[in-house]
Amino acid sequence: MGMKKLKLPVWMKSVYMLLVILAFSFFAKAGGGYEIKVRINGLKDTICYLGYHFGEKQFLKDTVPVDHDGWAVFKGKDSLPGGIYLVIMPSKTYFEIIVDEQKFTIETDTLDFINNFKVTGSLENKLFNDHQRFIVEKSQKSQAIKNRLDTYKDNKDSAKIIREELAAVDKEVKTYRLNLMRDYPKSFIAKIFKTMSEPEIPEAPRDAKGDLIDSLFQFHYFKAHFWDNVDFSDDRILRTPIFQNKIKTYTNQLTAQMPDSIIASVDTIVEKSKANKEVFKYCVATLTNFYENSKIMGFDKIFVHLSEKYYLTDLAFWADSTLKAKIHERVEKIKPNILFTVAHDLAMPDTGFVMHTLHGIKSKYTVLVFWDPTCSHCKIEIPKLVHYYDSVKTKKSISVFAVGIESDMDVWKKYVHDNNLDWINVSDLYNQTNFRSYYDIYSTPVIYLLDERKRIIAKRLDTEKVGEFIEDIDSGKFKLPQ
Repeated sequence: MGMKKLKLPVWMKSVYMLLVILAFSFFAKAGGGYEIKVRINGLKDTICYLGYHFGEKQFLKDTVPVDHDGWAVFKGKDSLPGGIYLVIMPSKTYFEIIVDEQKFTIETDTLDFINNFKVTGSLENKLFNDHQRFIVEKSQKSQAIKNRLDTYKDNKDSAKIIREELAAVDKEVKTYRLNLMRDYPKSFIAKIFKTMSEPEIPEAPRDAKGDLIDSLFQFHYFKAHFWDNVDFSDDRILRTPIFQNKIKTYTNQLTAQMPDSIIASVDTIVEKSKANKEVFKYCVATLTNFYENSKIMGFDKIFVHLSEKYYLTDLAFWADSTLKAKIHERVEKIKPNILFTVAHDLAMPDTGFVMHTLHGIKSKYTVLVFWDPTCSHCKIEIPKLVHYYDSVKTKKSISVFAVGIESDMDVWKKYVHDNNLDWINVSDLYNQTNFRSYYDIYSTPVIYLLDERKRIIAKRLDTEKVGEFIEDIDSGKFKLPQ
């Protein structure tokens, strides 16, 4: 929390439009007015920016001139929502302030924002700056100790003593924050520290013999109490980077990376967020947006769940009919091909107009591929699939159901013949089966892998991944759900 430099100007960052709308919606209805006077020695006759954290991103709120004496005044007729804000220089360096009080004055220096920081009219920023100075001091001390540890790491006794010194510094930081929370319990900085804190884990219970009853007790306790110190009723937590980091920790590190497990975790977060409508709005919108755009196979199930539970009901109060219609359309494309659901049956003619059905195939694995002979990527991937299929078709129970989507029948037939595609080649030139909707086909090639029950066990694969999935299943490395 010292002098920092933005990688890009905050107002030029590429962000999802939904997050932008969410972020700025807070300023539309605040009232009361604000005036933050900032004097920065070393800066004159230029401009200065006021930004703020929102989740893991930063946004610009205001731009003002800096006079010849280094004064910049940020003011407006509406009160600023509380949170951690950024005073940004033209060089993109910035320092952080807390906005809770609406009128205060700050003086500092470009040579050292933190140590030259003086504030009038804001206890929050006095506490915040005192903490920053303390952290800078302890960080320097900690780094010096770590340097000694590198020197004596091969000496067990010395290393032990040095690690104890490091632990003592960490304890000092914790004690400082605890004391601040005790002395200023109603301050926003105290709430920030409380939000950052993690649950204290008790000793795991043991049976009469002294053996652990549950070897995962500590993990389960930590996860169950992870949100105990977070006040979901206070939307100021949204304008800090802390809340979003906790969401990521909970969903990524404390949750098994399986769709059903993540669904349970995101529902836990959203349920707690109902304590404040803006926090609820942020959680639903951010999580839905994240899982809609996730590149991890199967995570689209989480998007469908969130969409159906919150957006396609009356719960997403901010969503207009246009947004709901777009989400509904996307859900309709994804839902039929969620992992481990039975693939929609397709009945199509081959090059000789003989009908074939997808579900009529009797093999342990079915590779379902949608392709176009004129597609440049298909010209690379289809030969790879031919080579793989030819190498395993006598060893494994595997079939290929290849759906050509080229509108020119002659072009499709010629490619099949010239390239000896020795598998089931079918086509639905007029989309009578509606395959594009059932399998979300908007580009080619698209490859699905089905098991013997015609469940979708993998999708949007390249040929190499098809082979890897099959080998992992056959070797027992990956077990299919029953």
